[in-house]
Amino acid sequence: MDRSVGLKNRQNKNVLGINAPGINEQDINEQDIHEREISRRESMDSALDISVRTRLDISVRTRLDISVRGCNVYFGTFQALKNVDVHMCEHEVTALIGPSGCGKSTFIKTLNRMNDLVENCRITGDIYIGGQNIYARETDVALLRKNTGMVFQKPNPFPMSVYDNIAFAPRTFGIKKKKLLDGVVERSLKQAGLWDEVKDRLRKNAMELSGGQQQRLCIARALAAEPKVLLMDEPTSALDPISTGTIEELINALKTDYTIVIVTHNMQQATRISDQTAFFLLGEVIECDRTETLFSNPKNKRTENYITGRFG
Repeated sequence: MDRSVGLKNRQNKNVLGINAPGINEQDINEQDIHEREISRRESMDSALDISVRTRLDISVRTRLDISVRGCNVYFGTFQALKNVDVHMCEHEVTALIGPSGCGKSTFIKTLNRMNDLVENCRITGDIYIGGQNIYARETDVALLRKNTGMVFQKPNPFPMSVYDNIAFAPRTFGIKKKKLLDGVVERSLKQAGLWDEVKDRLRKNAMELSGGQQQRLCIARALAAEPKVLLMDEPTSALDPISTGTIEELINALKTDYTIVIVTHNMQQATRISDQTAFFLLGEVIECDRTETLFSNPKNKRTENYITGRFG
């Protein structure tokens, strides 16, 4: 596989593939029109909700492992990733460690095609999520990103209410009915361990929350789209120890429902929360193994030198 990133994605006339039922206005009075319109909109809301959930749950029927084979990433003439081969199992946490500039963040962004947005980026190799090649021509990139939620290093809540932050993705994908949105908001905030702290402040601006609360809000916002994979790029690096511990507990709880990939510079954190660890160096995966094995009995001398603090 060899592709140049930056090509325009094919636009779908209707993302969910649902055609609104028509209304025959002949020989009916205005009251009939009004009542039928209300009924039609309620039917559409229900249909859209069912369609969104069905499209999201397709991957449940197969193991949601992530398999990366021979992945190379180029930015112009610079090669950021070199022949990366990694397999990540579903319902596990895979930690990516290594010194700054070694390709960890570049790698995690290939898993939801965020590098497509970077000019002069070229990617070769194959990346499979749930047995599907995400770089195949027929891939729906919008749906891919919906199924692979992303949480960044610095909390980035939208400058709007707590409620609207969480409801943003469901609304984007067609859910408009308030009752359905209320359920999504409550469920997502509970999953992120934030509901009890903000349930009386849902209409307050999200920017008023503390840093740790904002990061959990961003996790809840990602979960609101009902992804299958959760990508986290150093989600606790800007947080205090208490907030960091809260996020780590949350990650351990979430892996029962999601496949999680996390970039971290904190090797102690990797040992606490991950099942598997991959060590990156200069764009290569030097070693990838079960976390306990990699930290207690590394096979590669460079891995040993890094985790014992001899460099990095």
